[in-house]
Amino acid sequence: MPDAIGRPQPGSLEPIRTETTWGFLISYPNIGGTDADGLVPVGTPIDLDNCAREPIHIPGSIQPRGVLAVVLEPGFQIRQVSANVADVLGKSVPEVLGHHLATLIGADQAAQIQQAAAAFGDLRQRNPLELEIEVAGRPRAFDALLHREPGGVLLVELEIAYGERPFSFPNTYQAVRSSVEELNRTHSIAELYDATARAVRDLTGFDRVMVYRYDQDYNGEVVAECKRDDLNSFLGLHYPASDIPAQARAMYEKNWLRLISDVSYTPAPLVPALDPDSGTPVDLTHATLRSVSPIHIEYLQNMGVQASMSISLLRHGKLWGLIACHHYAGPHLPPYGARAAAEFLGSTLSLRLVDRFDEDQLRERLAAQSTLTTLTNASRNDGEPVAATLLGSPSLLDLVPAAGVAVRVGGKYRVLGTVPPPEVVSAVAAWARGGAAEVAATDCLSGELPTLELDPAVAAGVLALNLPDGQHVIWFRHEAVRSVDWGGDPHNKAIAVREGDGIRLSPRKSFDRWREIVDKCSEPWTSIQIESAEALRRTLVEELYRRTRGALLLAEVMQRSLLPASIPTVAGWELSADYRPAAGGRVGGDWYDAFQLPDGRLVVLVGDVAGHGLSAAGAMAQLRNALRSQLFGGTTPAEALSRLNAFGVHLMPRAFATVVVARIEVDSGRVEAASAGHLMPFHTGPVTGMAPIRLSPPIGVRGAAYAASTFTIDRGRGLVMYSDGLVERRGATIDDGVGRLAQALSGATLHSAAGISTAVAPHDTEDDVTVVTVYRS
Repeated sequence: MPDAIGRPQPGSLEPIRTETTWGFLISYPNIGGTDADGLVPVGTPIDLDNCAREPIHIPGSIQPRGVLAVVLEPGFQIRQVSANVADVLGKSVPEVLGHHLATLIGADQAAQIQQAAAAFGDLRQRNPLELEIEVAGRPRAFDALLHREPGGVLLVELEIAYGERPFSFPNTYQAVRSSVEELNRTHSIAELYDATARAVRDLTGFDRVMVYRYDQDYNGEVVAECKRDDLNSFLGLHYPASDIPAQARAMYEKNWLRLISDVSYTPAPLVPALDPDSGTPVDLTHATLRSVSPIHIEYLQNMGVQASMSISLLRHGKLWGLIACHHYAGPHLPPYGARAAAEFLGSTLSLRLVDRFDEDQLRERLAAQSTLTTLTNASRNDGEPVAATLLGSPSLLDLVPAAGVAVRVGGKYRVLGTVPPPEVVSAVAAWARGGAAEVAATDCLSGELPTLELDPAVAAGVLALNLPDGQHVIWFRHEAVRSVDWGGDPHNKAIAVREGDGIRLSPRKSFDRWREIVDKCSEPWTSIQIESAEALRRTLVEELYRRTRGALLLAEVMQRSLLPASIPTVAGWELSADYRPAAGGRVGGDWYDAFQLPDGRLVVLVGDVAGHGLSAAGAMAQLRNALRSQLFGGTTPAEALSRLNAFGVHLMPRAFATVVVARIEVDSGRVEAASAGHLMPFHTGPVTGMAPIRLSPPIGVRGAAYAASTFTIDRGRGLVMYSDGLVERRGATIDDGVGRLAQALSGATLHSAAGISTAVAPHDTEDDVTVVTVYRS
């Protein structure tokens, strides 16, 4: 027999899985282990340890205020029905199961449902269908709610009708018209919240109606309340995200209104428990009568709630809050029309809040854009250091409000406002660079750098821009000590309940105001402030590049000094190489290499580091030297690339490069090759095509593996390696360029790298061009 909460006692069941509902035990055949989405298997006993993974969309039962029939279209045969059908409609389960819907509700009523189901469009827009069903010889009014599931399944919910009829959208709007007008007259979000809470309580008659808003972590706060005068206020209380698990929030985004008319209800199970064809529980996500989690029921009972209703508040389809309704005097069932009107009010509130939020965001963005434009223009004054131009009027503190900002740009270090000592700034900059992101932000720096001595009055939160060559801009915010009032202790949200020989974790019973002091944290950085910082970073990178154009000559000299002064002369082979910088003298990250090993084998390669200028040239130099030493030591191309990637990931985390390497036995023409994300070389000759080299990830990808390939260059055939600058052309794709190269190589006698560059490369290329050719004569 089940225990007090419906959990089976040991030894009381056959070896099948069970699902526990509130006061009822539903048996399921074993249908497998944990679901693919991480939910626990159906039938697993639920407590606070696993309730966040409870499959609440397939409870296998309903609330008994109505009847649910699972019907298969187009024959409208009843496949499953709730066990309370005799209590509500006076028909036994065997009488209706497997029969036409008319057996349950009568021929005329079934015809109405069939007609509605056959109509085009969303069935929910036609809900409810108003039916008059004969029960025990007397006609009784019912609301029929339809929802279509995949596989021809139609859910038919039959609720005993209450309230004014006929139900219609004009009637619904009339019920809320004055409330909508009041919402439109509000001047602040707080007034909007308050007006909504009052209107929903007037419509539905609940003892307490709250507007509940989530933060970015889904902790909730009661921001408005309308209640009975004798009830304690919940206004301003916070509730932890765990009170409403993620799968429940996801369901709230799909089904906007949920009603529990009697918290002490006994669930009515579906018979049979599983779909006869699929052998799986029916999805009740959109069912109005869906039974709810026993943990949620226990949570409400611990609060003294006898009936509950919630309405989703959405922003761009995502849940940001709820209208939560509680009743304490006993069960409470608002008529369908009142519920529909309250849902309409919730949708109206969502739209109004989205409008207000978007308007506020637009004003903030426009102000930030104006400040950024002024700062950008000031930074272009070549007579002033970039750092100085950022700290004038307006300053970086006008772009992103903070207590202070530290700037290390263009060889200058400047500060404005209150900032920590330079050694702390340097440690924060190192932390920001370690994340490998362009912008790093935290409102609790002590949590990120627990060993660093920080004064929270100066540096509790930071927003940092990572700039090239170790430069940075870092805003600092001081501590903003604040108190948070929780509905019960959020750190002790469960109590242990002994059940027989076991212990079960149960929802907390105390919801008294519990105050938590939050310290060592700053005000959080808003999304617009982070966007503004990102936009500033782009501006600074461009300006720093403009100011360092004179250094590009040095970068080009460095790059050319690292290219081979000459390439090997090998009997029976013709080698050539050609390098051309980008138009305008921009230095890229191309490099090539060609040398013979002590055993006579020939190594040729082409690489390309992402980026331009000194940083790209410096990265190229390090990668080129590291790879050359590996290959000269006898390492295979694939292993050399693997070691190069490990070198880059650990010592050059921002470097990203592509490389293709070939090691050739000059006597036989046998080639060992590997490619790290590079454009595939061409194998030229009587038939020209892509070389048979397997493609592997670029250098700079953590955990990448590099595949080895082998093939042979016969006499009269060759290999053409090249960088992307050869085949890139403005307004065309890389594939187009590769096609042009293939056409130039096919049937031609182009053996020299310079000839290929001249024939194929665009004259105004924005990237450098490298070509290396190997031909076996």
